[in-house]
Amino acid sequence: MPRLRANNLLAPLAALLLAACGADGGAADKAEAQVPRERLGLFTTLPIYWNEQQDIAAMLEPEAQEPSWVRAALEERHELVPLDTLEDGVIADLDTLLIAQPRALSAEENVALDDWVRGGGRALVLADPFLTQHSDFALGDPRRPFDVVLISPILARWGLALEFDDTQGEEERVVTVGDLAVPVRLAGRFVAAESGGGAECAIAGEGLLADCRVGKGRVLLLADAALLDTESDDASRSAAVESLLARLRGR
Repeated sequence: MPRLRANNLLAPLAALLLAACGADGGAADKAEAQVPRERLGLFTTLPIYWNEQQDIAAMLEPEAQEPSWVRAALEERHELVPLDTLEDGVIADLDTLLIAQPRALSAEENVALDDWVRGGGRALVLADPFLTQHSDFALGDPRRPFDVVLISPILARWGLALEFDDTQGEEERVVTVGDLAVPVRLAGRFVAAESGGGAECAIAGEGLLADCRVGKGRVLLLADAALLDTESDDASRSAAVESLLARLRGR
């Protein structure tokens, strides 16, 4: 059964944490805060915006405030907006979303996300069928990132299905897609589905990457999340993330 997380949780939690560590979360100095940055909605179960901690009290400890390399890299160019839902009223004023190993979407969220993209929204989606990132929380713990992504309805709406080859090796490898080098581990692959609601998708890199034009919008989908492994910081990962976001924006 999918594990459900309470809506409207991240907003008050974000306010509490930001109050504890400063208005900018300690991620940018005052000079950088004056530079306009594109707002990027972040919807994920991965420990990107906050590190894994046992409870809110532990999250407020000074040593827990050090941001993950993923958050630090994203905040160099974006104003991150943590989201706990993809309902229409929440994402309507955003232009770009990063959706990484999300929880299962409700029917309302599937409709809202599809409408938002078709209206001109842009989304980078990392959907991993076999998550390899380490977690301190045991299987079944609702604080643990989702080990298997559950977004088949929206993928089908965009003319895609996600498959997994359980005979592949477990070691990390690099898949090259054009000029983009992506580290993957136990990755999935996208294949074309029978119907796609008018979406046009190009699949490349052994099925790793799908580039979809959906109405007036665009979605880039990656069938793995090892790229955002918070314990595997290196310059190539940061560069690949920014390259994907730049490609999404058509740059």
